[in-house]
Amino acid sequence: MSTRPAGPPLLIACALGIEHLALRTGDRSGAGGQLTVLRTGMGPEAAEKAVTRRLADPALSEAAVLATGFCAGLAPGMHPGDLVVAEETRDPRGTVPCVATELLVKELVRALPGRTVHTGPLTGSDHVVRGQERSDLLATGAIAVDMESAATLLSAVRTGARPVAAVRVVVDAPEHELVRIGTVRGGISAFRVLRSVLPAFFEWHRSLLLPRR
Repeated sequence: MSTRPAGPPLLIACALGIEHLALRTGDRSGAGGQLTVLRTGMGPEAAEKAVTRRLADPALSEAAVLATGFCAGLAPGMHPGDLVVAEETRDPRGTVPCVATELLVKELVRALPGRTVHTGPLTGSDHVVRGQERSDLLATGAIAVDMESAATLLSAVRTGARPVAAVRVVVDAPEHELVRIGTVRGGISAFRVLRSVLPAFFEWHRSLLLPRR
């Protein structure tokens, strides 16, 4: 009896304890093959070190990498709980294109009906973005910003060729600036959304095993 190849493992990276809790308590029933959820710590340097170290494990040498967690929306009309699927991540060190973003959008819409899904460039920062700086980043074409996704994906592709993606949940937006995640309604909404994204991530991962036309 033949068995289907397991394919590459999946590494999901997030920064914060509250993000890790959301992913740890989400529905993992659809996970196929090896799944690793990595808490990197906050900021691009922490993300770079944690991801590079984890991918040095031979068992993860070909792992697909997906960066997730919360982000700040840059565009007017964004709301806490909206989803951002990155077409690419960018920071001063480089730009990384994301893989199969259309499928991620489709599966997120299916998993979270009624939630708005935005697509576009996701930019990186080494600090929390507020006020005019938010407008300046929007002018570059980016639709959202966070501190770890760009560093995570850049570190991932530098360690070897692999599929990468980034999906973020808006917790902070131009008309809805927050002080502390989890202490107001917007943070709670984003936490609930992040708990519900795993089925879409697993479908994205499974799609990587399918023949390309």
